[in-house]
Amino acid sequence: MTRHVSDAQVNPVTSAPDRSGATGPEARAWLASYADGLLAAVQPYVSPSGSLITLPGTPGGYGTAVDGLEGFARTFLLAGFRLAGEDGADPHHLAERYAAGLAAGTDTAHPERWTRPEEHGQAKVEAASLALVLDMTRPWIWDRLAPDVQERTVEYLGSVVGDRDYPDNNWVWFRIVVETFLRSVGGPFSADDVARDLAAHDRFRRPGGWFADGPERSFDHYAGWALHLYPALWQRMPGAAEVAQAAGDDLAVRSASDREHLARYLTDALALVGSDGAPLLQGRSLTYRFAAAAPFWAGAFAGVGRPGQLREAATRIVRHFADHGVPGPDGLLTLGWHGPWRPIAQRYSGPGSPYWASKGLLGLALPASHEVWTAAPEPLPVDDGDVLAIAAAPGWAISATRDDGIVRVINHGTDHALPGADGGDSPLYARLGYSTATSPLLDADAWTSPLDQAVVLLNTQNEATHRTGFTPHPVECGTFAPSDPSDRANVQHSTGSGEVVALGSTADAHWVEADLSVPDHGSGRPGSSTPAGRITTVSIVRGAWEVRLVRVEGSAEAATALRIGGWAAGPELASALVPLSGDVAPVCGETTSDDATPLAGPTTTPWLRYAPVPAGWVAAAVHLARTPAVGHPQLDLTTGQAAVTWPDGKRTTATLP
Repeated sequence: MTRHVSDAQVNPVTSAPDRSGATGPEARAWLASYADGLLAAVQPYVSPSGSLITLPGTPGGYGTAVDGLEGFARTFLLAGFRLAGEDGADPHHLAERYAAGLAAGTDTAHPERWTRPEEHGQAKVEAASLALVLDMTRPWIWDRLAPDVQERTVEYLGSVVGDRDYPDNNWVWFRIVVETFLRSVGGPFSADDVARDLAAHDRFRRPGGWFADGPERSFDHYAGWALHLYPALWQRMPGAAEVAQAAGDDLAVRSASDREHLARYLTDALALVGSDGAPLLQGRSLTYRFAAAAPFWAGAFAGVGRPGQLREAATRIVRHFADHGVPGPDGLLTLGWHGPWRPIAQRYSGPGSPYWASKGLLGLALPASHEVWTAAPEPLPVDDGDVLAIAAAPGWAISATRDDGIVRVINHGTDHALPGADGGDSPLYARLGYSTATSPLLDADAWTSPLDQAVVLLNTQNEATHRTGFTPHPVECGTFAPSDPSDRANVQHSTGSGEVVALGSTADAHWVEADLSVPDHGSGRPGSSTPAGRITTVSIVRGAWEVRLVRVEGSAEAATALRIGGWAAGPELASALVPLSGDVAPVCGETTSDDATPLAGPTTTPWLRYAPVPAGWVAAAVHLARTPAVGHPQLDLTTGQAAVTWPDGKRTTATLP
């Protein structure tokens, strides 16, 4: 993974993707065939007893035994969805095969027994999948298990009861689901456990239907494929009401609140799907791929949202990956995004991990008669027109453009850290922009020296600063009609809709001597930090353009230059970075990176370099589209205000902090 620096711009052109929908029966038949293919492809890797499915590839960070358990449990999810949605019809003998695996895996004397929850934390994750499917397929698997296998399964799952070693994040739902199933079959459960975990879930709630994955500013796909998904399924489990009541909760009240929260979240989630079905390429565990479709199926289970639109979003996401060669020729899901790309993995990722993608096929658990399959297809937000909004919780300005189907987010609220933290930036969370058409650079340099979608100070060794721990702040702005830019009655303030939105943040920029020995769970690298100066960044967003204003205060003597990086884009995209203001003209250049993202082909990142560090505000226009821009925004800076004239003549004013 190397980077090549040059001063050339590369802006090839591609056409916008097809946006055709499918009827419910057509979509369901295709998804069912796709799911059956995934299940058939893993059969050569099933152990003799059926308890372990150890897929080929480099073992994960937790070892081969955990890999084999993951392969079983995560494909069991998909098998369970197929059984439930077909009311037990089982031409491929899935119930028989997985029941045999349960019998061996829970037998502590069997040579192919499973790693237990008390032996390794990852088994707690997989236990939730086992419990969820045993509940969902109760008549066809659980009720037919021999009594001794049922007893061993209860004992295996029951080891989580009273366990205090659960991370304070989405993992709390793994225990709630397990203990609810145990309660329904007469096994042990702890009201204190459930009360504690539900309280943690409530602490993760954020405005607008969002969840943070723990106490940090961790906003990513886990909000949808875990923190919304499990409550939607839990409320349907037998025994959930009794478990909630024992924990001092009211299931009916909680479920109503969860559905309302999910409905609000789906508004943003739908807006974050590209017209080609690509999900936002941001956050950890991206190798789960079309698990990004899970919250739309959760909406169908919970009875919120418009069924035809939910189905369209979910199936379009799965089709996006199928159209990009997923699974590969051998039918297996690999560690990667489109094709195999091992660097996308976190420490906890093994060859069985990608099968959490099964969640993206959850809709198959609903019968063909369900309204999610019978409703007419409906377009996604980006199909109907440009989208411009603010998602307050993650601090994202969302801008989708209908002509090319790309969704972009400009990020001033997410860094997978606590306010005031001084660690390194995670390229998965702390970059200024993410999209459905690009990936942040994820090579080794990207973790220690931010380049793409970053505003950094450089020292004489060309080491870049980090922004993690920054302080977000709102920016007041409005758009005027070009015919009368002085008419203040035409202002549309950026409250999450309208023609322009703006956000900003201030970072105590710092150099980090990173500790690369710390296991990678998606966060930025910790290490010793050195203050570099305070950087305030303001983003004014409209369509494919962002006008980015930057001011540096109190820069350290070691800071010799300011660098602004644009979108890291492949050869099929047009990424541009145009200087707009500043007393000193910057050096304009670009860096080409080979194999630095999970997307195919080299990646080119434009950048501007100001040396010495400029005083006052400097600005640049940042652009991402499938075709090169015609014209670019113009900027007039006055004391405390920025006035932007867009290529179509409309004018925006923003109050600068």
